[in-house]
Amino acid sequence: MTDPLTRADFPEGFLFGAATAAYQVEGHRFGGAGPTHWDSFAAGPGNVVHNEDGATACDQYHRYAEDLDLLAAGNFDAYRFSTSWARILPEGRGAVNEAGLDYYDRLTDALLARGLAPVLTLYHWDMPSALADLGGWTNPDVHNWFGDFAEIVDARIGDRMERIATINEPWCVAWLSHFLGGHAPGLRDIRAGARAMHHVLKAHGEAMTRLRGRGRDGLGIVLNFEDAQPASDAPGDLEAAAIEDALRNRWFIEAITRGRYPAEALEGLAPHLPEGWEEDLSGQIGAPLDWLGVNYYTRNLHAHDPEATGWPPTRTAQGHRATTQMGWEIFPEGLHRILTRLARDHVGGLPVVVTENGMAWDDRVRDGRVDDPERCAYIRDHLAAMHRARADGVNLAGFFYWSLLDNYEWAFGYEKRFGIVHVDFETLQRTPKASYHMLKTCLERT
Repeated sequence: MTDPLTRADFPEGFLFGAATAAYQVEGHRFGGAGPTHWDSFAAGPGNVVHNEDGATACDQYHRYAEDLDLLAAGNFDAYRFSTSWARILPEGRGAVNEAGLDYYDRLTDALLARGLAPVLTLYHWDMPSALADLGGWTNPDVHNWFGDFAEIVDARIGDRMERIATINEPWCVAWLSHFLGGHAPGLRDIRAGARAMHHVLKAHGEAMTRLRGRGRDGLGIVLNFEDAQPASDAPGDLEAAAIEDALRNRWFIEAITRGRYPAEALEGLAPHLPEGWEEDLSGQIGAPLDWLGVNYYTRNLHAHDPEATGWPPTRTAQGHRATTQMGWEIFPEGLHRILTRLARDHVGGLPVVVTENGMAWDDRVRDGRVDDPERCAYIRDHLAAMHRARADGVNLAGFFYWSLLDNYEWAFGYEKRFGIVHVDFETLQRTPKASYHMLKTCLERT
């Protein structure tokens, strides 16, 4: 076992942080927040483990000071958090819930008081129910709704943010949620999926334009990538990997940086895209980024599915590496490949931040401690992959571990634990894990 890299192995100014998301940690029943499509999705039978929702979550709404103290004591530089659209605009539009804005104001001030840089993600999957009733991400006006929301947030806290990302993981927002059915709103509809894939990019572009108009910089987006590989050298498997790579990895970054969608994905989606989509690609969608957020967890092996009756004719094949509690292969080489590929093919020297990377494990508190050697190894190996990517010319500017806390893991409820801090969901007691203490040591300032 090699020693983990430390702060000294990365350049001055490299940002080390941890991340969470509003609905997953805050406690959505507090502070006048309106309902979201996750509340209704979780209430549907079989959608979420134990029908659990984010009503209480980690109650960061009341306990944020305790959590930020853990960040500061752990020698972190920054906290990546998200704003809840429904907390600020309970109906998605119209009247503002001032208590919601006040909460993010307090959170921002508390971060700065501890010397922690606030890194904001405007949207992390919590669509207000009133807008979901109108079609949510399938509605052609959603980009304007999101632009209004972005301006409201920016007017209150934008001037104090280190960086701002518009949307977290558009592939999950659109494809996973509207075609694969795994997340709210739980649709399995190729027309809805295709339109959400396009509209989420229009919303990103609209927010970028509005915030630039307000004089804001430090703007980007957070995209999720997987290392998509063919299950074999068979032509069908090579084609399957190319299709999935186009859907999962290339769709969003090529739209933003090249003004196009990949042909392998258009083969299935073009008939279902909204009228005028080509013109949209030459407009706001390609607004220049100040930085790119990269979320990476795993690789997937893709194979041709001879039994498929629709598009895409692909299936995921079983890999051979050790897996996390989520069943995801531990494959740090993929992070290096993704980072170097992005620099080579898409963003050049643009600053890149690994905004999420981490693993779930079945952690237990024993004698007041949580030993998680598997997570410690995961972090060490992925930090090494980031270090290699920097040596290979990637302008990597930061790393945020996902997640600071065990939290509401969406359709998996509270069973999957990603945190470096254990949360007892009965008492809400926080217990830093061995991985937290390892990072604390690694991030000491000399």
